[in-house]
Amino acid sequence: MTGSNTPVSKSSRRKFLTGSAVAAVAGVAAPAVAQSQGPVSMRFQSTWPSKDIFHEYAQDYARKVNDMTGGDLKIEILPAGAVVPAFGLLDAVSKGTLDGGHGVLAYHYGKQTALALWGSGPGFGMDANMLLAWHRYGGGKELLAELYASIGANVVSFPYGPMPTQPLGWFKKPITKVEDLQGIKFRTVGISIDVFQGMGAAVNALPGGEIVSAMDRGLLDAAEFNNASSDRVLGFADVSKVCMLQSYHQNAEQFEIMFNKGKYDALPEKMRAIISYAVDAAGQDMSVKAIDRYSKDYAELQSKDGVKFYKTPDAILKRQLEVYDDVVKKKAGENPLFKKILDSQIAYAQRTTQWEQDTVVSRRMAYDHYFGRNAAAKKI
Repeated sequence: MTGSNTPVSKSSRRKFLTGSAVAAVAGVAAPAVAQSQGPVSMRFQSTWPSKDIFHEYAQDYARKVNDMTGGDLKIEILPAGAVVPAFGLLDAVSKGTLDGGHGVLAYHYGKQTALALWGSGPGFGMDANMLLAWHRYGGGKELLAELYASIGANVVSFPYGPMPTQPLGWFKKPITKVEDLQGIKFRTVGISIDVFQGMGAAVNALPGGEIVSAMDRGLLDAAEFNNASSDRVLGFADVSKVCMLQSYHQNAEQFEIMFNKGKYDALPEKMRAIISYAVDAAGQDMSVKAIDRYSKDYAELQSKDGVKFYKTPDAILKRQLEVYDDVVKKKAGENPLFKKILDSQIAYAQRTTQWEQDTVVSRRMAYDHYFGRNAAAKKI
């Protein structure tokens, strides 16, 4: 045996150094071999036409993930209908036909009515940000997981992207009273189907890309979709020049980013963390982009497209709330999970809306001061 003071021959030393070099190279090469499989690719579909700003939001999310992972995860976003119809997204993602998707929970209303509580209604006085707060911190996340499990949906869901209050809709003439809704053929989705039916309308739920053509062919008398940018690019101004603003039917809605659970669980933990943080980043980006784009298109719908906007009368808004209460009471009686989610939302809304109403100043006075008849802004 060679001791610490035993001379080492040049030949032995060369063998030792050569072996060390091989070991070092092997240590460096091992991760490279593990990574040689290349990036993970995922195919998503949105529930929106490619020209809609909503599809752009889906692409924005994918781009954030792709950039933050350095290309190790590549999400491709396809428009509605590329693989499945818009209302078929949940089934396609759950089965693995698609790796994921971008849409809204109300589109799954036919699978389980309680899914529409994530945005298809007045939110008990909450806005979309507050409803997302309930989802994230008030128990909604756990309830949604329970809800999806109850229908066997093999998905991981990320609600995000709080939407501004949506218009009552596009009509042939201004709606001045509740009776004006009687018998009209109207498009909406989610619990709003039941609400508008309760107000006398004949409702047809259609995906966004099919609404304008249905109005043009006389299959619909009126319809709601979402916002000035979507409505303008989808061509609502070509079939109607009257839009009623403000409504409780979708006062607190948000988007949903959905992954097939098996595909999501198979991803490395670091990649799953990036996916989650990208949801937050995309939600904030969407919120500020919406302010910029919606306001521009709102102005151009009036100045270039000849659209007249009217505020929905308070009598109609009040009736919406009354009918909504009847609808959810009935569904809570039929569906224990619906009632569980409803009770959770109401308790959270009571606390948070009290705080908001007491602390947040109305901006109407400031708006009137700067841009009203005696606008101070003109003097500054």
